[in-house]
Amino acid sequence: MRSAKGFTFVELLFTTGLLAVLAAAAAPQLIAGLDEWQALGAVRYLSSRLYQARMEAAVRNADTAVRFVRAGSSYEYSVVVDGNRNGVRLSDVQGGVDGVLRAGERLTDRFSGVNFGALPGLPAVEPSGTAPGADPIRLGTNDMVTFTPLGSSSPGSLYVRGRGNVQYVLRVFAETGKIRILKFYPGSRQWRQL
Repeated sequence: MRSAKGFTFVELLFTTGLLAVLAAAAAPQLIAGLDEWQALGAVRYLSSRLYQARMEAAVRNADTAVRFVRAGSSYEYSVVVDGNRNGVRLSDVQGGVDGVLRAGERLTDRFSGVNFGALPGLPAVEPSGTAPGADPIRLGTNDMVTFTPLGSSSPGSLYVRGRGNVQYVLRVFAETGKIRILKFYPGSRQWRQL
C-alpha cells in the first residue's frame, strides 16, 4: 500500500539497491577514464616544459636543454642554459659552466601513477624504428634535448606510462624543434597522433 505522504520502505530499499548496483558497474570505467586523463595531463605538462625551454633558447639567444637524470625508479628533469657559447655539454653542466634555469622536478610528484616508462613488448613508433625496450628516455647518450636559438633541436622520444595500459610518447623533431604527442592503442597495437 502506498502512503499518501511518500514512498514505502520497500520502494526506497529497492531504489537504493538499484543505484548501488549501477554505481558499482560504472566504477571501473570511471577509474580507467581518470587514469587516462591523469596520463594525458602529464604528457601535456611535459610538452609545455619542453616548449618553454625552446622559447628560453630564443629569448636568451643561447642553447637551452632539458636534461633527464635517473632518480630512483623515475627521472628528474631540469632546464639548463649554455654558459660559454659552445652548446650545452654534460661536462659544462657538471662543472657549473652551463647553469640550471629551473630546478629539477619529477613527473610522478605532480601526476600520481604516471612515470617515464614503456609497456612490455611495446612496438616502435615507426615501423623502421627501434622499440624503447627498458629505456624510456631516448635522447642520446646524455639524456638531454637541446633547443637552439633558431628553433631547431636535438631529436628524441620520451615514453610516458600511466596506470594500466596507458602509454604515450613525446617525439621531438630536430629541424623544427616541434613536439608531437602520440598515444598507443593496445587493441590494434598502433600509435596515433593526438
